Amino acid sequence: MTRLYSMDLRDRAIARVLAGESVRFVATALSVSAATVVRWSQRYRMSGSAKPGKIGGHKVGILVGPNRDWLRARAQEDFTLRGLVAELAELGVKVDYVQVWRFIHAEGLGFKKKRSARRATEAKDRPTTRAVEEIPGAA
Repeated sequence: MTRLYSMDLRDRAIARVLAGESVRFVATALSVSAATVVRWSQRYRMSGSAKPGKIGGHKVGILVGPNRDWLRARAQEDFTLRGLVAELAELGVKVDYVQVWRFIHAEGLGFKKKRSARRATEAKDRPTTRAVEEIPGAA
């Protein structure tokens, strides 16, 4: 992202425009675009200052309120993230896969398989499988 122009430059541009110089002449003299000087002049006429507006900030998520409650209740059953996105779309809530993933992760609703559930490890409660050579009828 580019940096903002200094207030000193903005004030000098506004002062020159108010003194009667053309926008293009001021822009050339200060090495900025004419559109920039026009925007500063418009901002000055509207608010009395060429000070830049707020940049950035926090955007409230869409998965709040009733959507949050529905999603928390729905996550108590088996789900897939893409399935939740499709169900929310049916309800008229347009969300992205990543938004749902972040919500599930932040709320601690995800399902993590346990190490003991892996198939590659030996099970303690059932007999081990036999090698292929030990199976009758196998050559």
